Amino acid sequence: MYQTLKAKLFALKENKIFELSVVAVIIISALEIGAKTFQLSDQAYSITSVLDAFITLFFLFELTIRFIADPDKKSFLKKGWNIFDTLVVFVSLIPIDNSEMALLARLVRVFRVLRMVSVVPELRVLINSLLKALPQLGYVILLMFIIFYIYAAIGSFIFHDINPTLWGDIAISMLTLFRIMTFEDWTDIQYETMEVYPFSWIFYLSFIFFTAFAFLNMVIGIVVNVMEEEHQAARAKKEPTLTELQQELKEIKALLSQSNQHK
Repeated sequence: MYQTLKAKLFALKENKIFELSVVAVIIISALEIGAKTFQLSDQAYSITSVLDAFITLFFLFELTIRFIADPDKKSFLKKGWNIFDTLVVFVSLIPIDNSEMALLARLVRVFRVLRMVSVVPELRVLINSLLKALPQLGYVILLMFIIFYIYAAIGSFIFHDINPTLWGDIAISMLTLFRIMTFEDWTDIQYETMEVYPFSWIFYLSFIFFTAFAFLNMVIGIVVNVMEEEHQAARAKKEPTLTELQQELKEIKALLSQSNQHK
Protein backbone atom coordinates (compact mmCIF):
# COMPACT_ATOMS: atom_id res chain seq x y z
CA MET A 1 0.00 0.00 0.00
CA TYR A 2 2.84 2.39 0.85
CA GLN A 3 4.55 1.68 -2.48
CA THR A 4 1.29 2.38 -4.32
CA LEU A 5 0.88 5.67 -2.45
CA LYS A 6 4.51 6.54 -3.14
CA ALA A 7 4.05 5.85 -6.86
CA LYS A 8 0.92 7.99 -7.00
CA LEU A 9 2.61 10.87 -5.18
CA PHE A 10 5.64 10.60 -7.46
CA ALA A 11 3.34 10.81 -10.50
CA LEU A 12 1.62 13.83 -8.91
CA LYS A 13 4.98 15.51 -8.22
CA GLU A 14 6.04 15.03 -11.84
CA ASN A 15 2.69 16.22 -13.18
CA LYS A 16 3.00 19.49 -15.13
CA ILE A 17 -0.34 20.77 -13.86
CA PHE A 18 0.81 20.28 -10.26
CA GLU A 19 4.11 22.06 -11.00
CA LEU A 20 2.21 24.97 -12.55
CA SER A 21 -0.05 25.05 -9.49
CA VAL A 22 2.99 25.36 -7.22
CA VAL A 23 4.34 28.21 -9.37
CA ALA A 24 0.94 29.91 -9.26
CA VAL A 25 0.81 29.68 -5.45
CA ILE A 26 4.33 31.14 -5.22
CA ILE A 27 3.24 34.08 -7.40
CA ILE A 28 0.13 34.56 -5.25
CA SER A 29 2.38 34.47 -2.17
CA ALA A 30 4.55 37.23 -3.67
CA LEU A 31 1.47 39.36 -4.41
CA GLU A 32 0.12 38.75 -0.90
CA ILE A 33 3.42 39.86 0.66
CA GLY A 34 3.43 42.99 -1.49
CA ALA A 35 -0.19 43.77 -0.60
CA LYS A 36 0.65 43.76 3.13
CA THR A 37 3.09 46.64 2.61
CA PHE A 38 0.10 48.91 1.81
CA GLN A 39 -2.43 50.32 4.24
CA LEU A 40 -5.24 47.75 4.12
CA SER A 41 -8.75 47.75 5.48
CA ASP A 42 -9.72 45.26 8.17
CA GLN A 43 -11.59 43.12 5.65
CA ALA A 44 -8.66 43.08 3.22
CA TYR A 45 -6.25 42.25 6.05
CA SER A 46 -8.46 39.31 7.09
CA ILE A 47 -8.45 38.03 3.51
CA THR A 48 -4.63 38.22 3.31
CA SER A 49 -4.35 36.39 6.65
CA VAL A 50 -6.55 33.54 5.40
CA LEU A 51 -4.59 33.50 2.14
CA ASP A 52 -1.31 33.37 4.06
CA ALA A 53 -2.52 30.35 6.05
CA PHE A 54 -3.61 28.61 2.84
CA ILE A 55 -0.23 29.25 1.18
CA THR A 56 1.66 27.93 4.20
CA LEU A 57 -0.44 24.75 4.33
CA PHE A 58 -0.11 24.26 0.58
CA PHE A 59 3.68 24.53 0.79
CA LEU A 60 3.67 22.05 3.69
CA PHE A 61 1.52 19.68 1.63
CA GLU A 62 3.81 20.04 -1.41
CA LEU A 63 6.95 19.46 0.67
CA THR A 64 5.38 16.33 2.21
CA ILE A 65 4.59 14.98 -1.25
CA ARG A 66 8.15 15.58 -2.41
CA PHE A 67 9.56 13.86 0.69
CA ILE A 68 7.36 10.76 0.42
CA ALA A 69 7.88 10.47 -3.34
CA ASP A 70 11.67 10.84 -3.07
CA PRO A 71 13.32 7.45 -3.70
CA ASP A 72 16.29 8.29 -1.44
CA LYS A 73 14.88 9.87 1.71
CA LYS A 74 18.19 9.68 3.60
CA SER A 75 19.76 12.18 1.21
CA PHE A 76 16.64 14.36 0.92
CA LEU A 77 17.94 16.94 3.40
CA LYS A 78 21.45 16.74 2.00
CA LYS A 79 20.36 18.69 -1.05
CA GLY A 80 20.67 22.44 -0.69
CA TRP A 81 17.34 23.38 -2.24
CA ASN A 82 15.45 20.84 -0.11
CA ILE A 83 17.03 22.31 3.03
CA PHE A 84 16.04 25.81 1.92
CA ASP A 85 12.44 24.78 1.16
CA THR A 86 12.13 22.93 4.47
CA LEU A 87 13.39 25.89 6.51
CA VAL A 88 11.12 28.32 4.70
CA VAL A 89 8.06 26.11 5.16
CA PHE A 90 8.62 25.31 8.84
CA VAL A 91 9.51 28.86 9.86
CA SER A 92 6.41 30.02 7.96
CA LEU A 93 4.40 27.99 10.48
CA ILE A 94 5.41 30.49 13.19
CA PRO A 95 2.36 32.69 13.90
CA ILE A 96 2.98 36.30 12.96
CA ASP A 97 0.80 37.97 15.58
CA ASN A 98 1.54 37.97 19.31
CA SER A 99 4.89 36.30 18.95
CA GLU A 100 8.44 37.30 19.80
CA MET A 101 9.51 35.78 16.47
CA ALA A 102 6.96 37.79 14.47
CA LEU A 103 9.66 39.76 12.64
CA LEU A 104 11.50 36.56 11.69
CA ALA A 105 8.26 35.02 10.45
CA ARG A 106 7.53 38.05 8.28
CA LEU A 107 11.03 38.04 6.82
CA VAL A 108 10.87 34.32 6.01
CA ARG A 109 7.54 34.84 4.25
CA VAL A 110 9.35 37.28 1.95
CA PHE A 111 11.87 34.55 1.09
CA ARG A 112 9.02 32.25 0.02
CA VAL A 113 9.24 34.00 -3.34
CA LEU A 114 12.67 32.37 -3.78
CA ARG A 115 10.92 28.99 -3.84
CA MET A 116 10.34 29.79 -7.51
CA VAL A 117 14.02 28.99 -8.00
CA SER A 118 13.75 25.54 -6.41
CA VAL A 119 10.63 24.70 -8.45
CA VAL A 120 11.74 25.86 -11.91
CA PRO A 121 14.72 23.77 -13.16
CA GLU A 122 16.00 26.53 -15.47
CA LEU A 123 16.29 28.93 -12.54
CA ARG A 124 18.14 26.29 -10.51
CA VAL A 125 20.67 25.98 -13.34
CA LEU A 126 21.23 29.75 -13.27
CA ILE A 127 21.75 29.89 -9.50
CA ASN A 128 23.98 26.80 -9.48
CA SER A 129 26.04 28.34 -12.28
CA LEU A 130 26.52 31.54 -10.31
CA LEU A 131 27.54 29.62 -7.18
CA LYS A 132 30.03 27.46 -9.08
CA ALA A 133 31.46 30.54 -10.79
CA LEU A 134 32.17 32.27 -7.45
CA PRO A 135 35.68 30.76 -6.95
CA GLN A 136 36.79 32.00 -10.37
CA LEU A 137 35.03 35.32 -9.90
CA GLY A 138 36.87 35.74 -6.60
CA TYR A 139 40.17 36.21 -8.41
CA VAL A 140 38.62 38.73 -10.79
CA ILE A 141 37.15 40.66 -7.84
CA LEU A 142 40.54 40.60 -6.09
CA LEU A 143 42.25 41.99 -9.18
CA MET A 144 39.51 44.61 -9.51
CA PHE A 145 40.04 45.63 -5.87
CA ILE A 146 43.76 46.09 -6.55
CA ILE A 147 42.98 48.35 -9.53
CA PHE A 148 40.45 50.27 -7.42
CA TYR A 149 43.00 50.69 -4.63
CA ILE A 150 45.74 51.97 -6.95
CA TYR A 151 43.48 54.45 -8.73
CA ALA A 152 41.91 55.56 -5.43
CA ALA A 153 45.36 56.31 -3.99
CA ILE A 154 46.39 58.25 -7.11
CA GLY A 155 43.09 60.16 -7.17
CA SER A 156 43.33 61.01 -3.48
CA PHE A 157 46.87 62.37 -3.86
CA ILE A 158 46.20 64.40 -7.01
CA PHE A 159 42.58 65.57 -6.70
CA HIS A 160 42.30 66.00 -2.91
CA ASP A 161 42.58 69.81 -3.03
CA ILE A 162 40.12 70.10 -5.93
CA ASN A 163 37.21 68.34 -4.21
CA PRO A 164 37.84 66.86 -0.73
CA THR A 165 34.26 65.57 -0.66
CA LEU A 166 35.00 63.14 -3.50
CA TRP A 167 38.75 62.60 -3.06
CA GLY A 168 39.31 63.27 0.66
CA ASP A 169 40.89 59.89 1.49
CA ILE A 170 41.34 56.51 -0.11
CA ALA A 171 38.03 55.12 1.16
CA ILE A 172 36.00 58.05 -0.21
CA SER A 173 38.03 57.90 -3.43
CA MET A 174 37.07 54.24 -3.90
CA LEU A 175 33.39 55.17 -3.54
CA THR A 176 33.90 57.92 -6.12
CA LEU A 177 35.55 55.42 -8.47
CA PHE A 178 32.61 53.05 -8.03
CA ARG A 179 30.35 55.92 -9.07
CA ILE A 180 32.56 56.48 -12.13
CA MET A 181 32.49 52.77 -13.00
CA THR A 182 28.67 52.80 -12.97
CA PHE A 183 28.69 55.96 -15.18
CA GLU A 184 26.72 57.96 -12.59
CA ASP A 185 27.45 61.59 -13.65
CA TRP A 186 31.11 60.69 -14.00
CA THR A 187 31.69 63.40 -16.62
CA ASP A 188 30.94 66.08 -14.01
CA ILE A 189 33.76 64.70 -11.86
CA GLN A 190 36.07 64.54 -14.88
CA TYR A 191 35.41 68.09 -16.07
CA GLU A 192 35.91 69.41 -12.54
CA THR A 193 39.45 67.99 -12.36
CA MET A 194 40.22 68.86 -15.99
CA GLU A 195 39.92 72.55 -15.12
CA VAL A 196 43.08 72.12 -13.01
CA TYR A 197 44.68 69.13 -14.75
CA PRO A 198 43.68 69.14 -18.46
CA PHE A 199 45.06 65.64 -19.06
CA SER A 200 43.22 64.07 -16.13
CA TRP A 201 40.82 62.51 -18.66
CA ILE A 202 43.49 59.82 -19.13
CA PHE A 203 42.96 58.80 -15.49
CA TYR A 204 39.20 58.36 -15.96
CA LEU A 205 39.21 56.69 -19.37
CA SER A 206 41.89 54.19 -18.41
CA PHE A 207 40.04 53.33 -15.21
CA ILE A 208 36.75 52.84 -17.08
CA PHE A 209 38.49 50.68 -19.66
CA PHE A 210 39.92 48.37 -16.98
CA THR A 211 36.80 48.08 -14.85
CA ALA A 212 33.64 48.69 -16.86
CA PHE A 213 34.88 47.00 -20.03
CA ALA A 214 37.70 44.52 -19.38
CA PHE A 215 36.63 43.15 -15.98
CA LEU A 216 32.93 43.15 -16.83
CA ASN A 217 33.59 41.05 -19.94
CA MET A 218 35.74 38.69 -17.87
CA VAL A 219 32.90 38.21 -15.38
CA ILE A 220 30.39 37.61 -18.17
CA GLY A 221 32.74 35.13 -19.85
CA ILE A 222 33.24 33.12 -16.65
CA VAL A 223 29.51 32.98 -15.86
CA VAL A 224 28.54 32.01 -19.42
CA ASN A 225 31.19 29.25 -19.48
CA VAL A 226 29.97 27.77 -16.17
CA MET A 227 26.34 28.03 -17.33
CA GLU A 228 27.17 26.09 -20.48
CA GLU A 229 28.80 23.36 -18.39
CA GLU A 230 25.69 23.21 -16.16
CA HIS A 231 23.40 22.92 -19.18
CA GLN A 232 25.53 20.11 -20.58
CA ALA A 233 25.41 18.30 -17.24
CA ALA A 234 21.62 18.72 -17.09
CA ARG A 235 21.26 17.37 -20.64
CA ALA A 236 23.54 14.43 -19.82
CA LYS A 237 21.26 13.45 -16.92
CA LYS A 238 18.20 13.45 -19.15
CA GLU A 239 19.79 11.59 -22.04
CA PRO A 240 20.01 7.79 -21.73
CA THR A 241 23.48 6.40 -21.16
CA LEU A 242 25.15 3.80 -23.39
CA THR A 243 24.63 1.12 -20.74
CA GLU A 244 20.92 1.84 -20.60
CA LEU A 245 20.63 1.67 -24.38
CA GLN A 246 22.48 -1.64 -24.46
CA GLN A 247 20.15 -3.01 -21.76
CA GLU A 248 17.11 -1.91 -23.74
CA LEU A 249 18.50 -3.56 -26.89
CA LYS A 250 19.03 -6.81 -25.00
CA GLU A 251 15.45 -6.72 -23.74
CA ILE A 252 14.15 -6.10 -27.28
CA LYS A 253 16.24 -8.97 -28.65
CA ALA A 254 14.95 -11.26 -25.90
CA LEU A 255 11.36 -10.35 -26.73
CA LEU A 256 11.97 -10.91 -30.45
CA SER A 257 13.58 -14.30 -29.84
CA GLN A 258 10.67 -15.36 -27.63
CA SER A 259 8.14 -14.33 -30.27
CA ASN A 260 10.08 -16.25 -32.95
CA GLN A 261 10.13 -19.37 -30.77
CA HIS A 262 6.36 -19.20 -30.31
CA LYS A 263 5.94 -18.96 -34.07
